[in-house]
Amino acid sequence: MARMKYFHAPMTCSIGLIVLLEEIGADYELITIQVSKGEQHNPEFRAINPKGKVPALVREDGSVLTEFPAIAMWLAKSVPQANLLPPGLEAEIRAMELMEFVVSTAHMRGGTLAMLPGKFSQNDAAQKDIAEHGRKIIHDALDFLAERLGDKDFFLGTFSIVDATVFYLLQWKDRAGLDIPPTLEAFQNRMKARPAVQRALAA
Repeated sequence: MARMKYFHAPMTCSIGLIVLLEEIGADYELITIQVSKGEQHNPEFRAINPKGKVPALVREDGSVLTEFPAIAMWLAKSVPQANLLPPGLEAEIRAMELMEFVVSTAHMRGGTLAMLPGKFSQNDAAQKDIAEHGRKIIHDALDFLAERLGDKDFFLGTFSIVDATVFYLLQWKDRAGLDIPPTLEAFQNRMKARPAVQRALAA
């Protein structure tokens, strides 16, 4: 079978999946798509992912997986010995619940408004209001996540796909102008101490 190919873009959610690929010791080729240059719309990439966005994972059999939660769950389930999910249905649905909240609410709603207000208005004053609204959505999400984490080291008790998901969101601290709750600051530092995270950040 061919080697997996993982398509990512700098400063996007795709860093979270690089963390997971490194955690499971996957053999993969990392291919960078420069979103700022519009490379996600190139015919070559559209042939791989017609949605025109990252992440996208071409698996060993040539089939393509897209969307962060789907790829994360596949990695966890296909390499169970990596323990990226605690056992049991309840753990799986709680993992999906938290991942979807980060991706759909904090990222897609809050992050898009906070970091790309120009997509919604050409008016400077309106863009400022849009960005501030986006930051409020993210801050509310971060407060919720800090409460869910509590005094645990990781969201589900042990390291899981949820932690890689929250980690990518926290990486946008400076870009989005975020204030991170102390609980999540400590969590981020724990994550950065993991060898897989260090390899992902260096990639």
